[in-house]
Amino acid sequence: MGIPGTLTEAGEPPKDLAARQTRPPAALALPAVFAVLFLVLPLVAVLIKLPLGSLGEILTRSDTVQALGLSLGTAAIATVLCILFGVPLAWWLDWLSRSPRGLAYRLTRALVLVPLVLPPVVGGVALLMLLGRKGVIGGPINDLTGFTLPFTTPAVVIAQAFVALPFLVLTVEGALRSIDRNLDEVALDLGATPAEAFLLVVLPIVRPAVFAGAVLCFARALGEFGATITFAGNLPGVTRTMPIATYTTMQSDPDAALTLSLILLAVAVVILVAMRDRWTRGAFG
Repeated sequence: MGIPGTLTEAGEPPKDLAARQTRPPAALALPAVFAVLFLVLPLVAVLIKLPLGSLGEILTRSDTVQALGLSLGTAAIATVLCILFGVPLAWWLDWLSRSPRGLAYRLTRALVLVPLVLPPVVGGVALLMLLGRKGVIGGPINDLTGFTLPFTTPAVVIAQAFVALPFLVLTVEGALRSIDRNLDEVALDLGATPAEAFLLVVLPIVRPAVFAGAVLCFARALGEFGATITFAGNLPGVTRTMPIATYTTMQSDPDAALTLSLILLAVAVVILVAMRDRWTRGAFG
């Protein structure tokens, strides 16, 4: 039997000591409770203030259904784009991270992180300067074809993908860095090409991380506001997504804005439920 406060014969701390060591200090309880209330009470206030009497009528309005359909459709397309481009980028980052010097990895990863810290409105302005009618790329295209991307539905997809892509890249990259790379090396030794080794060996292992990153991408794209309204505008049925519709409606019909907020809140809850195993494990790879 171990003496309290000392190691047991197995070399491990007694259970009561381990419990005392893992228990948070009492002084942190009040700030922790305050933080929880700070995050939860605004959402509770939305539920309390919901106009239950007119809830059904607002939910079935044509503009509500239109905005929801546009948001879900563009967010889904943006998520597919993020998967198609983000998984190869994550693989490339993982390969760069194994370089002896690592300068290219640090630089590329920093660039990937920029949309995470960039104000969304600035991201919209940047997209406008690149793809706008007088933009660096959009200008020559407009001169040659007359095509203008901003203030169209594809512009919504581009704006959503721009802000959501880092979530998938970082999630998949973390998973790639945690797997045993001897597996794909064995595949190469057995005659597989690098592409076959990635598709048949590596990708199945990191599939859960790809799913997790895709869900995060979808959630981020669905809630995107600043880059979308700056680059795509606020055209009903064309670029007015749910967040933009909520903001616009709040100025004239607060009850409708609360109902639209409820829809976005419900989608967020569904995403949290879908990701619950990921949250409990505390990692994405």
